Amino acid sequence: MDTTGRIADLGPLNRAREQKAWFFYDWANSAFATTIAGVLFAPYLITVAERAACGFVSEDDRKCRETLEVLGIGIAPGSLPSYVITLSTVLGALLYPLIGAMADRTARKTDLLAGFAWVGATAAGLLFFLTDDRWLFGSVVFLVANLCFGASIVISDSLLNLISEEDERDRVSSVGWAYGYAGGGLLLAANFVVVTFHDSIGLSTEMAVRISLLSGAIWWAAFTLIPWRGIKDKPPVGVEEASGGLLARSFGQLWATLKEMRNYPVAVTFLLAYLFFNDGIQTVIASAAIFGEKELGFDTGVVLGAYLLVQFVAVGGALMFGRAAAKVGAKRVVLVGLVIWMVIVTLALFIPAENLVAFLLLAMAIGIVLGGTQALARSYFSLLIPRGKEAEFFSLYHAMDRGTSWLGTLTFGLVYQFSGSYRPAVFALIVFFTIGGLLLLRVDTERGIRDAGNDRPAVV
Repeated sequence: MDTTGRIADLGPLNRAREQKAWFFYDWANSAFATTIAGVLFAPYLITVAERAACGFVSEDDRKCRETLEVLGIGIAPGSLPSYVITLSTVLGALLYPLIGAMADRTARKTDLLAGFAWVGATAAGLLFFLTDDRWLFGSVVFLVANLCFGASIVISDSLLNLISEEDERDRVSSVGWAYGYAGGGLLLAANFVVVTFHDSIGLSTEMAVRISLLSGAIWWAAFTLIPWRGIKDKPPVGVEEASGGLLARSFGQLWATLKEMRNYPVAVTFLLAYLFFNDGIQTVIASAAIFGEKELGFDTGVVLGAYLLVQFVAVGGALMFGRAAAKVGAKRVVLVGLVIWMVIVTLALFIPAENLVAFLLLAMAIGIVLGGTQALARSYFSLLIPRGKEAEFFSLYHAMDRGTSWLGTLTFGLVYQFSGSYRPAVFALIVFFTIGGLLLLRVDTERGIRDAGNDRPAVV
């Protein structure tokens, strides 16, 4: 009896099972990305910071004009979240490549993934204790949570290459993003009810926000169990033996990979393009709640509702972009998405304050392109990565990514600090989409796939 054929036939089935488990990490971590980082943390931290600086929270008829002192530097309370996120991403740029090298040299990738997720969720859960004037405490624990979030994503994204073939990746990545927006949206819907109807259930606005922050941490920690249990260990591929412990060997491997990057010029060009256009995307995500509350004058419940709309529209957007990529290629679809992003940040200059219809239409436009551009950027880059270096390459990818990227948030914070308005701060992000799109046009997909030694998908 020929058992070889039967064993080989189990490959697609095993991959499908692991892909489903992998989808649930997007489902898990989106609770942090949406409820905490996306909607509640920044406006709530600004509220706490304004209370510490001025003794009151800004309103339409009076603004908090005092600053907070950090190492002798005056920081406007409204810019504090942007600076916290910027610092976390700069630190991530230093740490993630080392973490990626460690992940590529161990078979226990899912243990690393779960470990970072659970430490991050613990730190995020401590935001429940962000009260009174404890803006420094809140900044520090969010910094830790955001760093762990990014580290876990580095490892999760590197698993995409190990659980899918080249022809599957646009679909698998898009479905993963759809899971993420669906999971994040479900929790956000529950938190929308808690925050909007807090009086009816006997909670203050602050307590409702704190409970919602805690729920995001619990969700993240709990659903991480599924990929931790469902994805098998992946032994290192093509990694040369070296003396020393894992940390020492990881430093050596990282240095070797950085020197080898000159052999993959197409991947480097894409990383530069991604640095810019993803800065724009991530900064829009991080600043959307601030823009809605502090510039357009909507309360937290309305902003939660708009963000909830984005989540569920993004499910369809991610799947739609994935289908489009199967027909014309991921690069072309991402370029179209970047043009739409440029239109969105331009419209932010003109959207009327307290105009709910216009605000929701803008939210729907963001939802359509949000998941699609990010999902396809992930799967497209996976084609340019040589086997055995998935986590290292994705660590460089995420050094410019999660948390958000430092150029975008720094620009946003500085423009607000000098202009006093969030409208030009959002519009300034058009520079990032423009530069990123121009660099992406220069990426030679066919050559990049050949340089990495990967198989060419049917459609590129």
